[in-house]
Amino acid sequence: MTDERASASCRCGKVALEIAGSPILRGICYCASCQQAGRRHQAVSGADAVLAEDGGTDYVLYRKDRVRCSSGGELLEERRLKPESPTRRMVARCCNTAMFLDFTRGHWLTLYRGRLLGDIPPATMRMMTADRPEGVILPDDIANYPGHSGKFMLKLLGAWMAMGFRRPAVEGVP
Repeated sequence: MTDERASASCRCGKVALEIAGSPILRGICYCASCQQAGRRHQAVSGADAVLAEDGGTDYVLYRKDRVRCSSGGELLEERRLKPESPTRRMVARCCNTAMFLDFTRGHWLTLYRGRLLGDIPPATMRMMTADRPEGVILPDDIANYPGHSGKFMLKLLGAWMAMGFRRPAVEGVP
């Protein structure tokens, strides 16, 4: 593990996350689920913006064992597109700030890049671009993958191997 550290917080500062180690990857997702969840979130009064104008959601993925909620865990509220969905998006209800996406069957946590404090490097890939809104033309400044790329899957697998194939809970998150 590197000594890289990061932190994230909601807009009012009541919910805070501490992260140790490098991210698995930085990416922008255009899947239909992220777009639908982003629109639902942003439709609530006072919500922060999670969707870019082109329909993408900018994320940074970390291993779950490297993230902990240091304060305000009780203020996190899960939102799912369907009750049975394994994906829950966690929102700080104190200020209606989208914090992260938790694929509960996975070993990683997907933080909204806008929640991370400090100078966070930009995305290195765009994923699920086949689902982007009609008429959106993406630049070729980074890799644009129509689905989940082999590179994306290998990075997730490598992180999971390094974790001993565990799927831990995130400390301090309900």
